[in-house]
Amino acid sequence: MADGSYQTARGRKARALEEKEETSVESPNYGSLPVDSDIEVDDITPSTAPRPVHLQWRYVALVALGGAIGTAARVTLSMIIPSDVFPLGIFVINVTGAFALGVLLELLINFGPDEGHRRRLRLFIGTGFMGGYTTYSTLAVGTAQVIVGGHPWIGAFYALVSVITGAAAGFAGIAVAAEAHRWGRAPKRDES
Repeated sequence: MADGSYQTARGRKARALEEKEETSVESPNYGSLPVDSDIEVDDITPSTAPRPVHLQWRYVALVALGGAIGTAARVTLSMIIPSDVFPLGIFVINVTGAFALGVLLELLINFGPDEGHRRRLRLFIGTGFMGGYTTYSTLAVGTAQVIVGGHPWIGAFYALVSVITGAAAGFAGIAVAAEAHRWGRAPKRDES
């Protein structure tokens, strides 16, 4: 019985090698290379593959709804925060958005794979809300308006500080969420 199963396994291996030869090309430097190294013989076919997330209407709707809410929040906040020469409102929006996005994505990644409710949260809050809330196109327009308004140094300063502070805020959000996750997972001390 052991010999029969060995031959069966050996036969399967031989058949796999034959199939590999049919799906490979000769390379002068490396010998026989697979036509596509990422595809195995038993891979999913297009008819059985799950539909990509970006083509599923429920996820598109989550992003659209989050984007509408995020845009409304941005417009409201930009009207509340005064902006004379320096577009302070957009600066605050972009920095707080970068921080919040860092926190969100770090927390989601620490709690498991990107599926189910974590995927829905990422798409609704991360892609949708934060995508509508933050606005680097308005940063560019604001920078141009400051420069054209006769304040080129303030415009250059605004653009540079916005990008650097936004990146720092994103990293700070990641660090805060990572520390909170570590703190939450720390073993409890016995107070006795």
